[in-house]
Amino acid sequence: MQTSIKFLLSAWLLIIPGSMAYAQSDVTGADVVRKDSLKASVLTGHSHANYLSKGKDIRTEVISSAGLKKMACCALSESFENSASVTVGYADATTGARQIRLLGLSGIYTQMLDENRPTMRGITAPYGLSYTPGPWLESIQVGKGASSVTNGTESITGSINMEHQKPTSGKPLSLNASVMNDTKTDFNVTSSHQVADNLYTILMGHVDGNFRTYDMNGDGFADDPSLLQFNVANRWLLHTPDLEMHWGVRYINDNRKGGQMDGPWKSDIANNLAGAYVKLGRALNEDGSSSVAMVADYTFQKTGASFGLNSYDAQQHSAFANLIFHNDITESHDLTTGINVTFDMLDEDIIGGGQILRGVRQTLSQIFPYAEYTFRRGETLSVITSLSGSFIPKHGFYPVPRLTVKYQPVEPLVIRLNGGRGLRFSHPVPDNIGILSTGKKLLGDLSGRTLEDAWTFGGNATFYFNESTYLSLDYFQTRFTSALLADRESTGAITLYQLDGHKAWSQNIQADFNIEPVERLTFTLTGRYTDARAWQPSGEVRELPLSSRFKAVLNTQYKTNANRWTFDFTASVTGSSRVYDFMKDLRDDDGTLLYPEGRTPVYPLLYAQITRSFRTFDVYVGGENLTGFVQKHPVIDSANPFSDSFDAASVWGPLMGAKIYAGFRLTIWK
Repeated sequence: MQTSIKFLLSAWLLIIPGSMAYAQSDVTGADVVRKDSLKASVLTGHSHANYLSKGKDIRTEVISSAGLKKMACCALSESFENSASVTVGYADATTGARQIRLLGLSGIYTQMLDENRPTMRGITAPYGLSYTPGPWLESIQVGKGASSVTNGTESITGSINMEHQKPTSGKPLSLNASVMNDTKTDFNVTSSHQVADNLYTILMGHVDGNFRTYDMNGDGFADDPSLLQFNVANRWLLHTPDLEMHWGVRYINDNRKGGQMDGPWKSDIANNLAGAYVKLGRALNEDGSSSVAMVADYTFQKTGASFGLNSYDAQQHSAFANLIFHNDITESHDLTTGINVTFDMLDEDIIGGGQILRGVRQTLSQIFPYAEYTFRRGETLSVITSLSGSFIPKHGFYPVPRLTVKYQPVEPLVIRLNGGRGLRFSHPVPDNIGILSTGKKLLGDLSGRTLEDAWTFGGNATFYFNESTYLSLDYFQTRFTSALLADRESTGAITLYQLDGHKAWSQNIQADFNIEPVERLTFTLTGRYTDARAWQPSGEVRELPLSSRFKAVLNTQYKTNANRWTFDFTASVTGSSRVYDFMKDLRDDDGTLLYPEGRTPVYPLLYAQITRSFRTFDVYVGGENLTGFVQKHPVIDSANPFSDSFDAASVWGPLMGAKIYAGFRLTIWK
């Protein structure tokens, strides 16, 4: 029986390339681990929290469960402070919506994956980063460049894959709770159980909120919205001698209120989301060289949001299905073929900037057959060639080629090259949700869906001095042939416009250095430089606004003997970014220009945490943004919130000062 189970688990890992579903958990207790996962575990040792995977074919940064514990990590949006690859900021100064940037471009061009199932699409994107609690996760994998075609076409700049805790984790109870000095409170619980010999389940719950809001800068607007979120999920695993099956359900209720503390301009947002998924895998022969799998996912979301006089009410049905066939032809050759289908049906009511659109219904779909051929020559060379295409109703057929090469000429050196095409539908309002937090006139089609088209090419070279010391250099470039952009340069209007063949690109250079000079003491230093530009209706090709040119991050961790005490410290410096033209004349309270050179200031951030570990629980205290740096006057013309000069969406820096928090983690093992 054990042999059959091990065989089927191995087959499932072969079916979904890149999956780490059983990299850290195995129902038999045996070492069911893919080769690349095994290499990663050897490289990272016992203490590495963030590391570059040596075994992955594309450049992949892994944030492990240890990395997720370096900070309070209340949600996915707060899990990237140790990373220079991913930059996290606010969409506006009133709603608390967070957004990321990868390779210098908005997170809408990064494919978000939940265990290799596309997620956070369409109307879910503005708030989706806050819907994945950090304590629910086993790891986060950040891949740069065009990833596997088995997951669809939407990975333009890269992908972020979330691995949740498994039903087989052997943790009947795990609790995590924290509270911050601004009254933000977070509570998480997970509980895994073996229901029968071949049936496992895990229950996950989350609630967070704050008891009060503050106006620390005296502009009359709450610095952070009041919020209350409930999030529950239930995941299952069934294995038999013939079948491997995963399924689960989830529900989220999120409410947030912001705006003026004692005035008429308010923001009021309510989101309800429910979803379910199923994954089936079956080996077709005894040696596991041939297998078939099916993945299906459905999500429904309803959102109702008001921003002063503007409002956005929408609901979205999203479905994803993927049928996959995998065959190891020989030891050096394997082939993965399949077809996936995405379907989105949206209903929108939009009132904003002088436009009123009611009952807008749109259906977006793609049919995507693919074939992915992999050639491997031992550990030295792997070449992955994708022959695929996307049929999009009303648009036609689009070939989507991708190529990945990994070359290891000598043991310490790994070289990767990656390139390919990506496609996605734009969502004018959700992609630019901040435009509703202004009093400006909105010009352009708020309901149209542009098919955005881009190519990304790049490479990475990593030299490993030993198991814990490496130096890595990256270069990636993304070029668009079609995109929907927002021109926000003027004071009184925001214009949505299409690129229409004009130039838009981003170039990104990054260096990573990791070292463990003495046992249990690690240093990680990362630096990133970005040059991102786009054509504007004025005819100029200009630097993208509010996108920092560089970022540097230093993280250090020290653990005492037996890991009784853990000390974490992170320092980052974020470079300047170009401000919108209308911001160049803004002045501070004393009359001096806020942006004398048309650029934001360079600013530092500090984070620290101390953890005391006992046998079954940890206690931790820490601080965020200990430098206390905040953006001055994030709400522009706050005294006149219904004028066309009012703007709460031009945010480039922190909105809250120093925060202190305390919490505990309790784990009961089987």
